[in-house]
Amino acid sequence: MSQQLLTAVAPATAFDGDTLSHYMSEKFIALADHFCVHEARESFLSQLENDDIPGHVFVVAGNKLRGILSVRKLLQEADTGQPICALMDSCTFHVKPDDERQQVAAQLADRQLSVVPVIDKGILVGGLMEKEIDRLLADDVTEDVQRQGATLPLEQPYLETSPLALWKKRSVWLLLLFVAEAYTSSVIQHFEEALESAIALAFFIPLLIGTGGNSGTQITSTLVRAMALGEVRLRDMGRVIRKEVTTSLLIAITLGAAGCFRAWMMGIGPEITIIVSLTLVCITLWSAVVSSVIPMVLKRVGIDPAVVSAPFIATLIDGTGLIIYFKIAQTFLGLG
Repeated sequence: MSQQLLTAVAPATAFDGDTLSHYMSEKFIALADHFCVHEARESFLSQLENDDIPGHVFVVAGNKLRGILSVRKLLQEADTGQPICALMDSCTFHVKPDDERQQVAAQLADRQLSVVPVIDKGILVGGLMEKEIDRLLADDVTEDVQRQGATLPLEQPYLETSPLALWKKRSVWLLLLFVAEAYTSSVIQHFEEALESAIALAFFIPLLIGTGGNSGTQITSTLVRAMALGEVRLRDMGRVIRKEVTTSLLIAITLGAAGCFRAWMMGIGPEITIIVSLTLVCITLWSAVVSSVIPMVLKRVGIDPAVVSAPFIATLIDGTGLIIYFKIAQTFLGLG
């Protein structure tokens, strides 16, 4: 039984969107489950179209999947007249053509499979071989990276994408970030009196908001990838927060000491030095909480956590970090 016969009897179905139908191969080899080893070998060799020999073939009854058979086992097995269904392995995992890529990618990464059958309404319609699986996983990682850079994923290779298409992908997110960043200037304006009273506070604004954004980016990048691989789930939120807060506390102490040294080198007075050092500690800890919670909450409500890219986390922490900074300054300097 050839693959061509199987696809001929399969129902015509249209698949849209970023689904497995874009990755599955319809050039698979299927052998009838009642074939003996000799018949199966002949059918296998007749279906080979080039030197690309698959590692596995599908075993079918009619056009329904029965199992998967290793080509090595098929070629090495003695011809005893037994049907190949006695040699095949049962298939415990299969996918549908309209399954979303992201949903399947994590499962494939965990299972380490070299072949996956694609079944539609009980009928074998395609397969994911090693090349297709590799391409699917690579595309999933690429999309996550692009989303974390605050740009929509590209449908074409980079060099084939026009400047106009890149503008469309990037401008929307940059406009959203522009609007979000506007509240940072509002925070500075609100605390204008504090800045006028101690102009030295302004020297450390880039340092403080940059530190918070960088810290958040590190956590978000690690956490989003762990979630994509299925290593972290919503029920692990408490453990994640404890781990990141503990780690960030050590980092905060290190950065606080660095802040003291920097302020001393600039000849800043002891009050500003204490304010800057304490703010570095608080912003780093706040960044750890924000970057740990937001991706997991969004995942819970059905939003791709990769959308919570580094620029968005940095933007959020910029404004809130400035509020922390000026509130600490007001307390220590006795400002209204």
